[in-house]
Amino acid sequence: MEAIIADSQKGGAWSGGGNEPYGASYGKMMMWFFIMSDALTFLGFLGAYGFIRFNFIDSWPIADQVFTHIPFVHGVYPMYYVAFMTFVLIFSSVTMVLAVDAGKQMKQGKVIFYLGLTVIGGLIFLGSQAWEWKTFINGSYGAVELSDGKIVQFVDATGKQIALESFASPGHSERIQQTKNNGIWFEQEASLPPVSLEQVKEGFASHPDISLRTELIDLETKEKTIVSREDANILLSKSVKVIQGANLKENEYGNTLFADLFFFITGFHGFHVTSGILINIIILINVILGVYQRRGHYEMVEKVGLYWHFVDLVWVFVFTFFYLI
Repeated sequence: MEAIIADSQKGGAWSGGGNEPYGASYGKMMMWFFIMSDALTFLGFLGAYGFIRFNFIDSWPIADQVFTHIPFVHGVYPMYYVAFMTFVLIFSSVTMVLAVDAGKQMKQGKVIFYLGLTVIGGLIFLGSQAWEWKTFINGSYGAVELSDGKIVQFVDATGKQIALESFASPGHSERIQQTKNNGIWFEQEASLPPVSLEQVKEGFASHPDISLRTELIDLETKEKTIVSREDANILLSKSVKVIQGANLKENEYGNTLFADLFFFITGFHGFHVTSGILINIIILINVILGVYQRRGHYEMVEKVGLYWHFVDLVWVFVFTFFYLI
C-alpha cells in the first residue's frame, strides 16, 4: 500500500488518472471486460468441440467432403465458398480500422464510407452463412442409416460420392408423407426423402459399379473407407432408412454430433455477427446525423470496432476448427 502511495506521489502511471487511468475510458474498459468474458465462452465451446472430435477421430466427417458447394455450382470446389466468407469478414475488419482512424482525424465523410463498407461486408458474410446452413440442411447426395446408427454413403467406381437419385430405381407408387392427420399414433414424419430405402436397394443391386463408403477413416489415405461389393451388400441389408440432409437428429454426412456442434457454434457466432451489424448500423446513423462530430470525438466507433474485431478473430478459430483441421 505504501509503495502505491509513494508511486502516486512521484507521479506514477496511475497518478492523476482519475476516471481514465492509462487513458482508457470507462466505456472502453467495459467493452474489454465483455470481450474477455465472451472469449472464455467461445473457448469453452471450441474446447468441447475438440474433445468430442478427439473421441471420434477415426469417424469424424471430413470437411472437404461436406462443404463443397458454391452458389449455382455444387460439389466441385471444396472449401472455396467458406474461404470467400472468411475473406469478406476479414476485409470488413480492415474497413473498420479505417473508419476508426478516420474518426480520430474527425473526418465524418470517411467514417461514413468505411463504416458503411463494414456493414455491407457483415451482411454479405451473414447471407453467405445462411446459404451455407440451407445447403447443409437440405443435403447434397443423401445417405443410408444402418441399424447401429452409422451412416453409409454411395460412391461410383472412381470413389466419388454420388446422389441417391442418380441410381435409385423408379418408384412404383407415389409415397404420401405421414402427418398428424393420417399417421399412426398421430405422429408427424420428418421431411420426406426423395427416394425410399427399397428404391435405393433395388438401384444398388442393378448397378454393380457402385459401392459404399463408411464413416471409418483410413489413416493412411485420410479418406473414408470404401468397402467391397460383398461387404456393401451385407451393410445394406442392415439399413433402416434413407437420410437426406442434416438436422439435430440426423446427419447424412456422418456423426450427428458434428451437425449439432456445427449449428450451435456457427449459429452462436452468427448471432454475434448479427448483433454487430445492428450496432454498426445504429452508430452509422449517428455518424450521418453528426452526433459524434458535435461531441468532438468518435470513441463510440472505436468501441464498436473492438467488438467487430473480436467477432472476426473468433471466426478465424471457428473456421480453423470446423473447416481446416
